[in-house]
Amino acid sequence: MADLKSIQQPIASELAQFEDIFRKSLKSDVRLLDQVMYYIVKRKGKQMRPMFVMLSAKVCGNFSQSTFTAATLIELLHTATLVHDDVVDDAYERRGFFSINALWKNKIAVLIGDYLLAKGLLVSLDNNEFRMLKITSDAVREMSEGELLQIEKARKLDIKEDIYFEIIRKKTATLIASACSAGAASATTDEALIAAMRLFGEKIGIAFQIKDDLLDYGDDDIGKPTGIDIQERKLTLPIIYSLQQAERADRRKIINIIKHHNTDKERVQWVIDYVRANGGIAYAEKYMHQYQQEAFELLEQFPDSPSRKALKDLVLFTTERKK
Repeated sequence: MADLKSIQQPIASELAQFEDIFRKSLKSDVRLLDQVMYYIVKRKGKQMRPMFVMLSAKVCGNFSQSTFTAATLIELLHTATLVHDDVVDDAYERRGFFSINALWKNKIAVLIGDYLLAKGLLVSLDNNEFRMLKITSDAVREMSEGELLQIEKARKLDIKEDIYFEIIRKKTATLIASACSAGAASATTDEALIAAMRLFGEKIGIAFQIKDDLLDYGDDDIGKPTGIDIQERKLTLPIIYSLQQAERADRRKIINIIKHHNTDKERVQWVIDYVRANGGIAYAEKYMHQYQQEAFELLEQFPDSPSRKALKDLVLFTTERKK
């Protein structure tokens, strides 16, 4: 599997320019805001979504200033959702660093998330990028719906496979789909290509989330499972499948543990072991690879190029990762 540096090669100079543009987009005259923004930039992640924007643009046509606007808008939106998610989840760490709410409390974290969303709107409007604004506004709506649907279903623990896929399509896949379609829209006016790139992003987003769910169960390379999803009463694909196959007594035991004993490490471990022993991991992996393959087939309709290869390698990087 290619490493991140080689994947970035076709867009290396553009990524460097983007980082400068993104930093400038966060500037504020309010000292507190500037402090928080500096902290956000310092602990930035791998910038996968801007990479999806830029590579999608190069696969579909010519890189332009509109591509930088799209990448900035997507990254502002993504950062805003991470800040808000940490408040919703009472999370005090993000990528090995303290979260914004851990350092500055919930009120400031919510306002920071709002500020980032507003900056995204202004980046679009200041550059007359109304198509980008529509793409990302749809993503915000769907992400909010997905999060609320998950919360609603977690109360009753009645998530079935179709609901699970609807949740992850909205909650996770829609942002990657938006990154790919925004990148395409910045480089071409061909609606069929833009739609194909959006569908490509959606399938990758679903595969990405299934992989994320699988990491909760651990494997031979990364050591012990975490069981965090079980502790948070999230029914993911491995456990949904296991519940469908389980005898009534086992099903009742699993539900009881998730509802009432989800902080008991031994009982959570029993659920993890049950899922692993009864085909839940293999079932989820099958779906992950299916979505991955469907995405690759969509990518094949675009001309061969270093950017197309890098995009395929980025998909493998995100779905075959160990953490």
